[in-house]
Amino acid sequence: MPSLLEVKGLKAYYGQTQALYDVGFDLADGGITTLLGANGAGKTTTLRAICNMVRTDGLIRYGGKDLKGMATEEIVRLRIAHVPEGRGTFTTLTVDENLRIAAYTNRDKTVVAAERERVFGYFPRLKERVQQQAGTLSGGEQQMLAIARALMLKPRLMLLDEPSFGLAPLIVVEIFKILRRINEEEKVSILLVEQNAALALDLATHAYVLETGRVVMSGPSAVVKNDENVRKSYLGY
Repeated sequence: MPSLLEVKGLKAYYGQTQALYDVGFDLADGGITTLLGANGAGKTTTLRAICNMVRTDGLIRYGGKDLKGMATEEIVRLRIAHVPEGRGTFTTLTVDENLRIAAYTNRDKTVVAAERERVFGYFPRLKERVQQQAGTLSGGEQQMLAIARALMLKPRLMLLDEPSFGLAPLIVVEIFKILRRINEEEKVSILLVEQNAALALDLATHAYVLETGRVVMSGPSAVVKNDENVRKSYLGY
């Protein structure tokens, strides 16, 4: 399967502080790759670097196109959707208004309405709450809304940062089942940052383990899952 995203020699900085050191990985077109690591390992920074939200050096190539120097808005237009940790929904707006804002570049109301119905096919709970203020949704529903907003962009690549954070286990399982459907039915490639390593490794085909801004292990998820250090550090057995 050809690579959709290629990252080579990636360095990232917050001011004078270096956060990533020569990070490299590939993400297959239509595939799911997960980045694992403890807090502060550089996982979130990697997602921000792809969207040019931090200062970087190195190569980030998407669909054969070098992203270096591109504004974040231009990168979004290339159909890269970023779902940040903390969800980032507009809490004072309704579910419907959140989805319509995500489709702001499309002025065809008929198309926007069709896209909204497509998204509701994955998240019927949001359809039931379409006129409800986003801030009054449960944590799981807010996470669903964040993913739904990203889907309104018709992404080719989705960057997900800790989608399970703060959610009840049953809700997490439901969301991960939906992510698998989105990948299989829409052919959306996914780069997943996730503290729940067991779930992430079950969803993804490939995994990269980061420690202090460096890739220290990589391979097919089944291989990484069976590594003794990964089991002890991230899987708890």
